[in-house]
Amino acid sequence: MSEIFVKECVQETQNIDHKEEKLTQCFQDVSHMSHLVSCTRNLPGEKTFQCSVCLKDFPDKLNLVNHKRTHAGERPYQCSVCLKEFSEKYILLNHEVIHTGEKPYQCSVCLQTFSQKAHLVSHEKIHTGEKPHQCSVCLKDFLKKSNLESHKKTHTKEKPFQCLECQKKFSRNSNLINHLRIHTGEKPYQCSECLKKFSTKANLRCHIRTHTGEKPYQCSLCIKGFYEKPLLVKHKRIHTGEKPYQCSVCLKAFTHKATLISHERIHTGEKPYQCSICLKAFAQKSTLVSHERIHTGEKPYQCLVCLKGFHQKSQLVSHERIHTGEKPYQCSVCLKYFSHKVNLTSHKKIHTRETILAS
Repeated sequence: MSEIFVKECVQETQNIDHKEEKLTQCFQDVSHMSHLVSCTRNLPGEKTFQCSVCLKDFPDKLNLVNHKRTHAGERPYQCSVCLKEFSEKYILLNHEVIHTGEKPYQCSVCLQTFSQKAHLVSHEKIHTGEKPHQCSVCLKDFLKKSNLESHKKTHTKEKPFQCLECQKKFSRNSNLINHLRIHTGEKPYQCSECLKKFSTKANLRCHIRTHTGEKPYQCSLCIKGFYEKPLLVKHKRIHTGEKPYQCSVCLKAFTHKATLISHERIHTGEKPYQCSICLKAFAQKSTLVSHERIHTGEKPYQCLVCLKGFHQKSQLVSHERIHTGEKPYQCSVCLKYFSHKVNLTSHKKIHTRETILAS
């Protein structure tokens, strides 16, 4: 059978009226069996192997057999290094690369290497800007199909993954796994530079950039760079003035969700951060950290002029004005300047008393 005939055969599989006699000819030519497999798989209505459990169709019996293992929980392929088990051989082969450290697939643009070809193909779309997967509801485009599937759950509000410890639900299994580490305290990802540990791989990746100085996310307006994308998103609100997070009690708006959460504690009186030494409670973690230095005597912020140390950075900034003579706080009544806000507040009371006496 000629190459021309094979191409003709494959092309005609796109048509429902594919001639049976041509398929017969394909079967008779063993040398073109790969073309035959491709040909028969593309025939409309030819997915004849169906899973009896979920009724999903497959193009051949081998794929069906492999699929059935997901229902049975069968994992016949085991890693000889860590003994982890897998349902299919190709998944085991992909896994084994983790132990060898081999990364044979390289991006031709940025030269980054990958252990799996699928990861390289996905990565290359970052350079091309291609986002082939589109949400049918809001038409938002995504780089990966998995990201699209996760996104769809925002429309359905589906959260099938639940923490058995605190009952919190998640739309993605990976988010649940990361969340569980809050309860277990597990931090499996370690920085090879400073040995600091992290609960998620993403946090480690961002941390490593503090050592390398890499800031891949750049603001298009002021060219400022950032270690991670969420920081860039937050930064852009400085330029746009956007404050998407609003307090339901006093309607005050904030640029960051963390700031809103912290603010809401003013209304609720919640103080979730407690000092382990004197049991004093605080609304913010940063305030607790600063407070604990009173007990430890730690003064990490030092004046470069007189070498005096301080518990908090704000104390150092305030102190440095003694040396610089800076007075950033101005009275709106008499235009007098002050180096500290507390001094301005105290000064304003003079004008208040004058106003009362004058009336």
